[in-house]
Amino acid sequence: MNMNDITSTDENATISIDEFYRTDIRIGEILSAEPIEGSDKLLRLMVSFGAGETRQILSGIARYFPDRAALVGKHVAFVYNLKPRMLMGLESQGMILAASGEEGGFALLEAPAVPAGVRVG
Repeated sequence: MNMNDITSTDENATISIDEFYRTDIRIGEILSAEPIEGSDKLLRLMVSFGAGETRQILSGIARYFPDRAALVGKHVAFVYNLKPRMLMGLESQGMILAASGEEGGFALLEAPAVPAGVRVG
């Protein structure tokens, strides 16, 4: 699903501040980014959240990063408490936060000066 296809015109799409606070958004440092066999869209990211914790996160951002090495070392926002999900036979343990526009623009939500593991909020 393309995030631009999601609309919030329905009152049921709103959430309370308490529901928002349930979302744990943290800064992670991307340690590696590798293609996934059989997928043109997905990358397998290994992400450090500090204190020795590394997670595998799969993301459909491959077309925006033909040079995957450009991702390594970036400090980016991730949804940390998302229920793990199987994709292409691999477990994804979170979600990278990014923005894309109808005109094709794309940006990761980067925080270069913030250490891995810091909670956003």
